[in-house]
Amino acid sequence: MQNSAIYQFEAPLLNGTYTSLDQYKGQVIVIVNTASKCGLTPQYEGLEKLYQKYKDQGLVILGFPCNQFGQQEKGSSDEIQTFCEINYGVSFPLFEKVEVNGEGAHPLFQFLKSKLSGGLFGRKIKWNFTKFLIDRNGRPVKRYKSITAPAKMEKEIQKLLNKR
Repeated sequence: MQNSAIYQFEAPLLNGTYTSLDQYKGQVIVIVNTASKCGLTPQYEGLEKLYQKYKDQGLVILGFPCNQFGQQEKGSSDEIQTFCEINYGVSFPLFEKVEVNGEGAHPLFQFLKSKLSGGLFGRKIKWNFTKFLIDRNGRPVKRYKSITAPAKMEKEIQKLLNKR
């Protein structure tokens, strides 16, 4: 993981299509581990609002469902997609379920945790809806706690969108 950008990684979308993150070069990215049965699940709404407001300026949100926290994402890919679309109108890309901690952690999340530790609690992701903000060069610049509302990221997103 010598490279300091996220573009070296790939993952399958919920529809099974493998996607390289290099297709998001030049965009500001929010990467978030999600779950459908979590007290924080309503954050999908705030994430979608940010996406709709700024996608034409270069923002993309990438959701990675994860079942590692309280077994709160048990559904199949189709069930996750349907749930997110019907309940929250999610239109940003959603990937297949991943692990974010432990031996089976997806390399993207290993990379993100190595670049932005979680403060007092170290590198481990503590819960669903941990958010990572990535600049237009693919470099992780900020990590947000699970409880941080998506709207609280807006000023930092605006700053990054305005940098060329």
